[in-house]
Amino acid sequence: MTKRRLALLIAGLLPVLALASYAAVTRINLNPHHAVGEQLDALNGVAIYYNGGVNTVQGRHLSKDGYNLGLRYQCVEFVKRYYFERYNHRMPDTYGHAKDFFDPRLNEGELNTLRAMLQFHNGGSTAPQADDLLVFGPSLLNRYGHVAVIASVGAASLEIAQQNPGPFGNARENLALTQQAGRWTIQAPEVLGWLRLPPAATTAEPSNL
Repeated sequence: MTKRRLALLIAGLLPVLALASYAAVTRINLNPHHAVGEQLDALNGVAIYYNGGVNTVQGRHLSKDGYNLGLRYQCVEFVKRYYFERYNHRMPDTYGHAKDFFDPRLNEGELNTLRAMLQFHNGGSTAPQADDLLVFGPSLLNRYGHVAVIASVGAASLEIAQQNPGPFGNARENLALTQQAGRWTIQAPEVLGWLRLPPAATTAEPSNL
């Protein structure tokens, strides 16, 4: 084998090896201070659990009657469990990655029928509010996106509650919020927008898993 061919072979293998290494590392708990499945926090009585590596999966979580809450303890599992426990809200589409929760084809305030929630765009005319579901799009190292629940909203920032932010991430995080010319923008990378339960849905009785 010539040096040129060897160099081309190595160049071709490097991305594959990098992806394989990333996949392996993101399934390992690198933080010795927490165990996978440990409760870190709670929002309005709904527990937030530690997941270790971002691609760690502990099996599918189903309610007693079979409603799919998602893969333990991924970010999607928390937000679906949050609305199910707090409002007995069941999403018509019980599957999908975090990025799939936001439909870019919808207009501001239109019903996202797959989630049975109203949808608002980041940079749109509707301000985010507590209990909204925040959706992040994919990034270079995260092709699945991310979801969280907005815990509180202030004049220039908001706090989110999240599961699976990484082994050294925090269950709570503050993000900057700006308003200009009647449009509201959460100043964080990859934020697509937020989903909100229709008013009638917020009066439902809480559910027991």
